[in-house]
Amino acid sequence: MHVWNESLATTVTRLQQRALSVTDMVTMSMQNIKAIDGHIRAFLSVDEEGAYTQARQWDDATDIQRDQLLFGIPMALKDNIMTRGMKTTCASRMLENFIPVYDATVTTKLRHAHAVLIGKVNMDEFAMGGSNENSAFHPTHNPWNTHYVPGGSSGGSAASVAAREVLFALGSDTGGSIRQPAAYCGVVGLKPTYGLVSRYGLVAFASSLDQIGPLTRTVDDAAVVLQAIAGHDRRDATSADVPIPNYAEALHGDVRGLKIALPKEYFGEGLDPCVKQAVLDACAQLERLGATCSEVSMPHNEYAVATYYVLASSEASSNLARYDGVRFGMRVEGKSLFDMYVHTRSKGFGDEVKRRIMLGTYALSSGYEQAFYTQAQKVRTLIKQDFDRVFASHDVIIGPTAPTAAFALGSQVHDPLTMYLNDTYSIPMSLAGVPALSLPCGYTPDHLPIGMQIIGNLFAESTVLRVAHAFEQATEFHRRVPPIVQTMLQGGGGV
Repeated sequence: MHVWNESLATTVTRLQQRALSVTDMVTMSMQNIKAIDGHIRAFLSVDEEGAYTQARQWDDATDIQRDQLLFGIPMALKDNIMTRGMKTTCASRMLENFIPVYDATVTTKLRHAHAVLIGKVNMDEFAMGGSNENSAFHPTHNPWNTHYVPGGSSGGSAASVAAREVLFALGSDTGGSIRQPAAYCGVVGLKPTYGLVSRYGLVAFASSLDQIGPLTRTVDDAAVVLQAIAGHDRRDATSADVPIPNYAEALHGDVRGLKIALPKEYFGEGLDPCVKQAVLDACAQLERLGATCSEVSMPHNEYAVATYYVLASSEASSNLARYDGVRFGMRVEGKSLFDMYVHTRSKGFGDEVKRRIMLGTYALSSGYEQAFYTQAQKVRTLIKQDFDRVFASHDVIIGPTAPTAAFALGSQVHDPLTMYLNDTYSIPMSLAGVPALSLPCGYTPDHLPIGMQIIGNLFAESTVLRVAHAFEQATEFHRRVPPIVQTMLQGGGGV
């Protein structure tokens, strides 16, 4: 039974009715990891013993205990999400041996939904990067072509789902770190509205931008996982106390009468023609389903990348000051306290993290704070106002997730500016705090996935999911399987 090709809801029903055992699911996940992960290297740690312990517990569960949203589903967590008693490294030497004493709120919610944690997946160090090559341990490879990057910083999460190692994963998104790897790996990635999902237990990069969200194989699955993790958390001061709708109900509506905005700034210079055509073809498909598309302007979009890197680096400089060798994490002794600070941070942080700390420290320094940080906050407001104006007359905004499909490993890692510009279409939504979902809308001539981004107003996840689901049901892009998975299927692997 190729349950990896079924929806989460269908698989959960099978498990609840005992047509499948949770042990079967864990065994299939472990088989897939053993068959594939040596090639893509998505996982930093696999808790095989813990997963089977959970599986045996849920196999003995009563019918009432089985009535949970994600009962028995194997999943993975990005390694910046706290897991009690299990290493959380942020893919950094600084936290290489750090074992948290508490769970993140999303981890707790998934445990309560009776999902089975298989392990922690790779990422760019402290979520700083767009290719997964900034991991202190090893890069992750794209399942569609192992010579290409999976995107970042949640590249391990996206690759593990695309390779059918787990049925879903959680990532974090600061400036596109869920959506861009979802586009590169041909899966669905959802960045919820800022505050909809608790950040308690997420290791901070930029606190006013970070948001946890799901990476799944389909839009249906994204709705189920979002249902499980959304909601107010008193332990997170930025958590929004808003009603949580039934997201699955949004999947049964059509898009007739919906107004879709196409910002002209999203289709200009720098966009790969293949990506542009795929997104425009997707919009034409939605028009055939009854939506109307019209061009709009978001004039402050051109300042988004510069604004983001001032703000995100400034917040990173502040947040990462806690890694000083005194309280937790790596410690490298020196002749003095100052030497200990210098040695610890020099050896514990990678180049990209150091680069952003220095940028942020400079932007916050005396004499420059007004010129950089304060100005960036003002531009952030202007960018948010662009979204407000468009949503006053449109239901969603559509554009590309990234300017290109995945690029080759090693081709951009030494060119930070080019790497930063890969986030040009995903950063504005993070600055505005609005929800955005990436899903596959085509493939390049080299058979690499292309991602389309659907953006909604604040807390309008239901509308975003509705549009994404309508497009997904009318097309076949989400049904394609990476070659490495096809090979395993032909060889009688575990999928």
